[in-house]
Amino acid sequence: MIPRHVRPPRLRTGARATAVACALLCLGQVAGGIAAAAPTTGPAAHTAPAGPEPVRPVVTRAGLDPELVAGRGAEVAFVEQEAENARTTGTVIGPDRTPYTLPSEASGRKAVRLVPGQYVEFTLPRAANALTVRYSIPDAAGGGGITAPLDVALDGRHRRTLTLTSQYSWLYNQYPFTNDPGAGLLHPDWWLAECSCVPAATTPAPEFPKPFRPTHFYDEQRLHLGRTHRAGEKVRLTVPTGSPAAWTVIDLLDTELVAPPHVERGGVDVRALGADPTGRRDAVPAIERAIALARRTDRPVYLPPGTFRVDRHIVVDDVTIVGAGNWHTVLKGRQVTLDEPAPDGSRHTGVGLYGKPAAEGGSRNVHLRGFAVEGDVRERIDTDQVNAVGGAMSDSTIDGLHLRHTKVGLWFDGPMRNVRITNNVITDQIADALNLHTGVTDSLVRNNFVRNTGDDGIALWSEKTADARNTVARNTVQSPTLANGIAVYGGADTTVAGNLVADPVREGSGLHAGARFGAEPFTGTLRFTDNTTVRAGTLDLNWRIGLGALWFYALDGSIDADVRVTGDHYLDSTHNAVMLVSEYGVKDRYAVPKVHFKDIRVDGTGNSVLSARTAGSATFENVDARNVGAVGVNNCGSFNFPATGSEFALTDRGGNDGGWLAPWLLPNTITCEDRPPVVAPPAPSPWP
Repeated sequence: MIPRHVRPPRLRTGARATAVACALLCLGQVAGGIAAAAPTTGPAAHTAPAGPEPVRPVVTRAGLDPELVAGRGAEVAFVEQEAENARTTGTVIGPDRTPYTLPSEASGRKAVRLVPGQYVEFTLPRAANALTVRYSIPDAAGGGGITAPLDVALDGRHRRTLTLTSQYSWLYNQYPFTNDPGAGLLHPDWWLAECSCVPAATTPAPEFPKPFRPTHFYDEQRLHLGRTHRAGEKVRLTVPTGSPAAWTVIDLLDTELVAPPHVERGGVDVRALGADPTGRRDAVPAIERAIALARRTDRPVYLPPGTFRVDRHIVVDDVTIVGAGNWHTVLKGRQVTLDEPAPDGSRHTGVGLYGKPAAEGGSRNVHLRGFAVEGDVRERIDTDQVNAVGGAMSDSTIDGLHLRHTKVGLWFDGPMRNVRITNNVITDQIADALNLHTGVTDSLVRNNFVRNTGDDGIALWSEKTADARNTVARNTVQSPTLANGIAVYGGADTTVAGNLVADPVREGSGLHAGARFGAEPFTGTLRFTDNTTVRAGTLDLNWRIGLGALWFYALDGSIDADVRVTGDHYLDSTHNAVMLVSEYGVKDRYAVPKVHFKDIRVDGTGNSVLSARTAGSATFENVDARNVGAVGVNNCGSFNFPATGSEFALTDRGGNDGGWLAPWLLPNTITCEDRPPVVAPPAPSPWP
């Protein structure tokens, strides 16, 4: 279903390129963390003082001062506070952007490590009656996860206990990963960055520490407090003495004021058809009866407060299903092994609401609103259809859902048209949060919050049939552990606007346009407008080069749409703000012919503003940059190094401040340094 990252292509480099060693992995430190101590690799690991307390709570968005990202990303009901800014007796770990370490997958690349008896204490910035804790605890020695308590105290009086689990985290090894920390290489015949070799074809065979490539460390728990607590009250999270978890890492706390349960007047209440709101009995037959009655009587289906057990797909068509709110109504299911594989290749089923397949005409007029879907997916099997929402749904809306612990939150297989996906929270997915796959057109993805995906946060994949005229606007995507925040794979007339993307970890970046994965060509206009990325531009471990916060990749063909990048802000990019690259084997066939940059701000790059490793051209107007770690333009072109200059040409249209686009770089001076050293920039700050 999601055949990506199977064997990322190696990008060979030109004869004049400079080789600089790649900072890799720290696997041994992470391996030790499973049994005993949390990995704390990175330049900073210290105990934060227990006092004095800050005058006021530090509220952030994606680990930043909210003013730096004002007007961008999703508007959400909750307030984010990073644990490293709170009062604690624990140890701050990070910052660190090295994959396979706990800080690298934390929001803002920092977190707080607690051992039994230690706490982290937050101050409520505004009234709240509910909270979400993002955390990590160790895996079991043999995999499969453990559970451990976390005490929650409000102002030292109102005490609750959260049961944390690592059953949905801790993956290992090569794609598509395993839950077994002791497993040998899943694919010894694949090329590996760690040895720059194919292990099965190497003598003597290389050995790798176990667990190999641990990842996907974090999970979240939500807790409704049952009463409203005032701004200024303290929320203390304490690991109790005797906890089975040798350590507990707290990344952040989200707090919010949840509205009372919604009642859908005139709706078909699923309880009246026999649905059990306690979660003990299978609710699927009753929900299906309610759907049938609602369609006959032209009424919505109402899911009241409660937990309803759903262990298989419910097919939806021409129906509205409304919950009491995603804090109040939960569809919760187990993953069920099928007696024999389904026709689509699935070996399992689980909770999910699915439109009819496109081959059967798809579904229409489906409206899902105001409930949560919690799955039981603990491993990635790409042939499995175990997504929270799937199938084909034209002329439909998905609004206000909370989706967790499924393979993909929403995976649509077209052709289909006119679906509006708005105001959802999608966390802790094994693969993507959302994918518009194959011929999805005239659709909108707006104001969704995504965190902790195991693949692209939001993807548009034009496999076989082009997606067209879709808009991805005002979403927040944080901490994808693999691949990109928002990715566009081919298609026509796509707009990506007003989004906030933070902290991609490996084999991807913040914003991505890729002619790859067999996608149909890019046509029409591709727009990236008014987006902000932070701490993106990762190191690609396979190529051993730094990517861009915005990354164009011409692999299967040229990216020859009219590409317009306007108003984007690239903050604290690990390597480059923008990279354009083609695979070495096709570098003289494919290019990125024309990209137009206007009104861009670049605040901090470890390397360059622009890294060009392909043929093509770009224009620049009012592109301001500061805190650039290397030459403003690292121009390698197609690595042929002709006497006439690079195969990638730049045009200065004026207003480009900061000295990064110097006249001597124009139009195509070769400035190729293959792997320039990283100069860590200062933290982003307000623009004058």
